[in-house]
Amino acid sequence: MDMEWQAFGREAAHGVAYNVALMAAIIIPLMTVLEFARELKLLDRFSSRVTPLLRIFGMSGEASLPLLVGGVFGLAYGAGVIIESARSGKISWRDLFLVNIFLSVFHAAIEDTALFIAVGADPVVILGGRFLLAVVITLAASRIIR
Repeated sequence: MDMEWQAFGREAAHGVAYNVALMAAIIIPLMTVLEFARELKLLDRFSSRVTPLLRIFGMSGEASLPLLVGGVFGLAYGAGVIIESARSGKISWRDLFLVNIFLSVFHAAIEDTALFIAVGADPVVILGGRFLLAVVITLAASRIIR
């Protein structure tokens, strides 16, 4: 019986170590890319491409950078940009609210999708489903809080 628990413990430790290494292999390169993108001002360039989506929700272009950063890199980085935008006064409270609604469903798109692919999920279903749900919920909220 003790041998079974030892085998179980070894197997569990191996599984945990493997999953942590897999997550690190995905997350560390993503964070490196984010830092390079910040330094090269690539995020500013890409945020202008998000503006047409924002018009659907009746949001200003100022909401594009927090939405892009949170959507691609996750809530931790997105929160920093959202807080900075709120403090600067460049983005309305309505836009901030809608950005947060959108990001509550669709955040860390690359990281989460890569992690789910690693365990066998279909990336089209993961990305498409989350994005569509985020658009529908945010669109409904944007109509309610005009």
